[in-house]
Amino acid sequence: MSLPQPVRGTHDLLPEDFRRHAHVRNTARDIAARFGYAEMATPIFEFTEVFARTMGETSDVVSKEMYSFEGRSGESMTLRPEYTAGICRSFISNGLQQNVPFKVFANGPMFRYERPQKGRQRQFHQIDIECIGAAEAKADVEVIALGAAILKELGVLDSCSLQLNTLGDRESRQAYRDALVEYFSDFKDKLSEDSLARLHRNPLRILDSKDKGDQALVANAPIFTDYLNDYSTEFFAEVLEGLDMLGIGYELNRRLVRGLDYYTHTAFEFVTTELGSQGAVIAGGRYDGLIEALGGKPTPGIGWAGGIERLALLARDIPEGPRPVAIVPVGAEAEAVALKLAHELRLEGISVEMAFKGNVGKRMKRANKLNARAAILIGEDELVRNACTFRDLDQGTQEEVPLSSLRAALSNLG
Repeated sequence: MSLPQPVRGTHDLLPEDFRRHAHVRNTARDIAARFGYAEMATPIFEFTEVFARTMGETSDVVSKEMYSFEGRSGESMTLRPEYTAGICRSFISNGLQQNVPFKVFANGPMFRYERPQKGRQRQFHQIDIECIGAAEAKADVEVIALGAAILKELGVLDSCSLQLNTLGDRESRQAYRDALVEYFSDFKDKLSEDSLARLHRNPLRILDSKDKGDQALVANAPIFTDYLNDYSTEFFAEVLEGLDMLGIGYELNRRLVRGLDYYTHTAFEFVTTELGSQGAVIAGGRYDGLIEALGGKPTPGIGWAGGIERLALLARDIPEGPRPVAIVPVGAEAEAVALKLAHELRLEGISVEMAFKGNVGKRMKRANKLNARAAILIGEDELVRNACTFRDLDQGTQEEVPLSSLRAALSNLG
């Protein structure tokens, strides 16, 4: 019988992996709080309609990648493939329209049926930032600056480039859609099956196509900036001015798009070359039509999502966990005293490791393996004197310390 394995596309977060993930999450949470973004969470599954409405029936995520199932009452449910739609649904269903700007940070697992590869799994984890209810370009600048601050704190920013584009307002976008339909209609016989299906429903998605034949056509397709009206041009100029003021570098990428109709104005990605083809570590944009698409009142918004797996692979200087103090009892009477002492120290906030069995040699070997800072040895002789042998494992020194003075000795450790 073969040994049990995790489901393909999923992976166990063992303690070392979890520590790296936690560093990304905690760093993002702390910096988001500095920017005024409070943490929240939504359920890991929603009614399928939440994602179908927001991501579009013709998107790859909805048509090919979602994990959907039928609930006991017959409703179609879907494990969340991304966070934005659920947060916007929460904004509507909880009546938060009076709380704008609604600025939140979230993190958790997402689910997509994709080909597993480095930095991409079928169950993966994201950090997420959303700013709902702010129509000003300053909100775009703040959201991007928050992403840059997190990447800098993780030691990742210098290996990333910020790719930036504008999708214009609805008027500009409609003009560009019409131009794309006209252009690609002349090449219907050369378009891939997916792109042909998107031609009239969602032509901007053709620009995202990975099909080589489509990409050859895209190379000569109309450019969005040729269809921007004055308002859209001025809005984007204000975003660029704000980024320049903050010293955040960027590269204009006129082919960077978001294919869904509710996306407007700013689209951006922080991209690295250190993860092969999976280069985007943070991606986002302005979605002024999303709340309306879900049935809410027209409300602007902007946000981004970052892949924790990818960021954990790139992050520098992951802090070590707390180094424990090892308590090593010798003899049955010492075991009881050590158990009580370990409990007291743990309640006082000190990390303590005490093996459940083994001689002194084995217990000290385990203490070294755990990178313990110090060892407290308690035997019959020490008990008579109400003391312990205190061993500084970094300095290689030891001394007998009265148990009443043990806290002072621990506080003096470097």
